[in-house]
Amino acid sequence: MSDPIPSLFRAVAARWPEARAVLDAPRVWTYRELDRASDGVAAGLAERGVAPGERVALYCPNGAEFVICYLAVLKCGAVVVPINLLQSPPAVAFMLEDCGVTVLFQHAQVADAAAAACAQAPTVRLRIGIGLPDSDPVDAHLETMLEPAAALPEAPGADADAVILYTSGTTGRPKGAVLTHRNLAANARAVAEVLAFDPASDRVLVVLPMFHAFAGTVGILTPLLCGAALIPVTRFDPQVITKGIGDQGATVFLGVPSLYTVLLRLDDAAIARWRSVRLCISGGAALPLATLREFERRFGIPILEGDGPTECGPVTCVNPPTGPRKPGSVGPPIPGVAMRIADAEGRTLEDGAHGEVCVRGPSVMRGYWNLPEETAASFHADPTGPWFRTGDLGYRDADGWFYLVDRIKDLIICNGMNVYPRVVEEALVRHPAVAEAAVVGEPHPVHGEIPVAHVTLLPDQPVDAASLKHWCREQLGRHEIPRRIEVVTALPRNAAGKILKRELRRSGEIERGV
Repeated sequence: MSDPIPSLFRAVAARWPEARAVLDAPRVWTYRELDRASDGVAAGLAERGVAPGERVALYCPNGAEFVICYLAVLKCGAVVVPINLLQSPPAVAFMLEDCGVTVLFQHAQVADAAAAACAQAPTVRLRIGIGLPDSDPVDAHLETMLEPAAALPEAPGADADAVILYTSGTTGRPKGAVLTHRNLAANARAVAEVLAFDPASDRVLVVLPMFHAFAGTVGILTPLLCGAALIPVTRFDPQVITKGIGDQGATVFLGVPSLYTVLLRLDDAAIARWRSVRLCISGGAALPLATLREFERRFGIPILEGDGPTECGPVTCVNPPTGPRKPGSVGPPIPGVAMRIADAEGRTLEDGAHGEVCVRGPSVMRGYWNLPEETAASFHADPTGPWFRTGDLGYRDADGWFYLVDRIKDLIICNGMNVYPRVVEEALVRHPAVAEAAVVGEPHPVHGEIPVAHVTLLPDQPVDAASLKHWCREQLGRHEIPRRIEVVTALPRNAAGKILKRELRRSGEIERGV
């Protein structure tokens, strides 16, 4: 697949112009309408001087507007930078400035946060409002750009940058994973193939945030590049999700493990409305076997567990909908992707041995934005080509199915979202009463993991956990706020003075009776 995403999308729109593309109740967008609207926004960007390769941030909740802007940015040759709605304004400002974002689409829902972030990011020269009143101090409004008004710039090449998705290791410093048109198109094509997407009937319900790699590729690009439809939903509410499925006849559902746990609270009458769904996909974190089995027993719908990091497009493997399925496994590699288990030196390990999951294929990123050393460190050199190091500890069985055991580092995954301990620790230490802080992940039956903080206080600086939580709400994104804060007299250390987080995890296990 050598064409860029705009060319691939236009081919689908030309083939099925009246087919439904986005079902955003009460509005239904056909492929013709979606193509025309995104052309208008792309032309509007070009008229305002947006050049190929410029970075354009998309700060918007799930909805047709997100999809239109996403396609429009790619059509004008620019690069999409999706913004995590849960991040604090300083974190958003860092991303805007780090990759030199010049244009920001901002939804009314995040208007205040966008203004605060832009005040700290001088690279942003143009702000475009979505659903904002005319009196709002932005430079343009999306609603006035939906009709084509000028010729579009020439389509980018397949190897041009398409999206920068910010991710990070346990250091907490966000890194922009740069994915090209070829990377994303290859991943979308392979997902559509392995999940047997039917353009005539499949409708994907997307409640996972569209700024996330999983939803961006599987929820937006996969259906739109094969002629299927997507149904955006904005709230993680079982009743709202069920209504969307029942009203729109969704056939594919995307979720993270914690969402499946919450859906089990639905009564039998609500579950009956899921009869149109042919399969569910789970990713973002390990799915507990008990949750999988109870969901399939009550809903009668298979959950296909898969995996893949942002840097790989993101899907690398998934249990197939037909043939053997292995609960507890993330499945075999998808078409075009190669996976292996390697030791620290990059040597391939035998089946059953635990090591780092490594990946290569056409969907693997070209690198991290302006971080050549980090990019080099994330690959194992090999005579047959580089292998991306996922940071996941796992193993492969004799049939070629992969299993994830743990994260190699200390990253916490809460509701499928990354929580970086150092970011939380630094926020806590900024409190005038806190001397030191250490944050670890604790398993949770609903959220997958939750961040738990252990802090020591400065002399004569009494403060309670409730006050520290309030402080964190002002400093951090909602997903980063520690669910529990323990005030301790000292933190465990080794002989070199390093805090022993494994001892903190062990104490938590003792408290939970593990």
